[in-house]
Amino acid sequence: MNKGDKDMTMKKSLANLGLGVIGGCLAFVAIDAFRGESENTVPRMEIASPAAVRPVALTSEAALPAGGAGSVDLREAAKKTVPAVVHVKTVQMGREYIGNPFWDFIYGNAPRTREAPQRMGIGSGVIVSADGYIITNNHVIDNSDKIVVTLNDKKEYEAQVVGTDPNTDIALLKVEATGLPYLEYANSDDVELGEWVLAVGNPYNLTSTVTAGIISAKARELGINRNRMSLESFLQTDAAVNPGNSGGALVNAKGELIGINTAIESPTGSYSGYAFAVPSNIARKIVGDLKDFGTVQRAMLGISMPNEELSPSVAKKLGIEETSGIYVFEAIPDGAAAKAGMKKGDVIKAINGIEVKTRPEFQGQLAKYHPGATVKVTVSRGGKLKDLDVVLQNTYGDVSLVDKNYTGILGATVEPLSRETRYRYGLNGGVQITDIKNGPFKAIGLDKGYIILKINNTVIYDKDDLVRALKTAENEGVLVTTVSPRGRIEYYALPPQD
Repeated sequence: MNKGDKDMTMKKSLANLGLGVIGGCLAFVAIDAFRGESENTVPRMEIASPAAVRPVALTSEAALPAGGAGSVDLREAAKKTVPAVVHVKTVQMGREYIGNPFWDFIYGNAPRTREAPQRMGIGSGVIVSADGYIITNNHVIDNSDKIVVTLNDKKEYEAQVVGTDPNTDIALLKVEATGLPYLEYANSDDVELGEWVLAVGNPYNLTSTVTAGIISAKARELGINRNRMSLESFLQTDAAVNPGNSGGALVNAKGELIGINTAIESPTGSYSGYAFAVPSNIARKIVGDLKDFGTVQRAMLGISMPNEELSPSVAKKLGIEETSGIYVFEAIPDGAAAKAGMKKGDVIKAINGIEVKTRPEFQGQLAKYHPGATVKVTVSRGGKLKDLDVVLQNTYGDVSLVDKNYTGILGATVEPLSRETRYRYGLNGGVQITDIKNGPFKAIGLDKGYIILKINNTVIYDKDDLVRALKTAENEGVLVTTVSPRGRIEYYALPPQD
């Protein structure tokens, strides 16, 4: 090879080398750009139509869907809630012996006693107004003689009981204070499964304790409240709730009250995964009734239901096609449902547009209304939906509201037995006449201090029982079983009432 050929070959090699270097640089730039772009994209699938799915990309600047686990901040909710949750301490008083029983016996001295605390309990409560109204559970303050409320800032107040409702396990307390922090109610019907919530309680008189979780279920019935007219339609959450948190707040991510913590499901008595709260819509209605009337205004639809909830197997037994809803076993004559045209065999599907598939859902919706309210009840009849306008009634079968001071029970004013009276006579039920005026009861010989145990064969536990039993037996003769102030069982015959 001559010198000219060698020079030419060398020039070609240098040119190729230069092109290679330039190409490599360009490749690095392209790879770096591609890598940067890929790091800022998150592939996901988007449904474009029922038959097509196409890949799309979200940049790192795009937020997760609203309400997703990564976008929930519960700090503000906790700040709003903690000051409005209080510690509730209850005291039951009793009598203790003082002196020396031996010498008192020897010298014939009368036994000497004095009042002293016998039992103490704790719980939580929620302030719902700036002027000192507080919600707690009835079981927290039941049978207590003194209630002390401690705020989150350690201020203490003695609380008075405004009213209680054992059927929903709600009690309303009042302290003499103003300017208190309080919680706003949320609409518990809007609560959704999977929604983030906080459970806040003050069980040990330290400061309020906050736990987080989600709504696990709605309209739960546990069977823990065995009262005759118990109402259970609980919100279920996995937020940790322990003994002493009863009466505390369940709030949403906005710090609004959606429930009053009431019970836990646990084989050990401590939290093990499930807690239950009375929905705020029910609690708010109960609180309003106790404030305005001193007693709960219970609205009745006037139907009877089978013991079993409607399901495919139950529907097969009944010979109907509907597999969910409230089966009307009977529309009670002259009741609210019967007057609106409801019939046996109807299946209630909704109340005022809100679907009711189960007994707790049905009871939870009905509990929001007063006697006299008109509700639209959607029923399925023969496979067709039909709307009925139902005017709800009270437990006495009319539409009037009942005042706590109502005494028109044949001229007598009655009250439930005190704990001391129950112990003295060994009774579990009955109501005691605390005042009596001219009327049928006085005419047959009853007087102040008598305890009414039964009307015919119906055991009487409270004023509502007495009114209902007398109404059932109207136009008939009535046998009244009583205990006299001396402790003797006595019977009185009450003639038919006009």
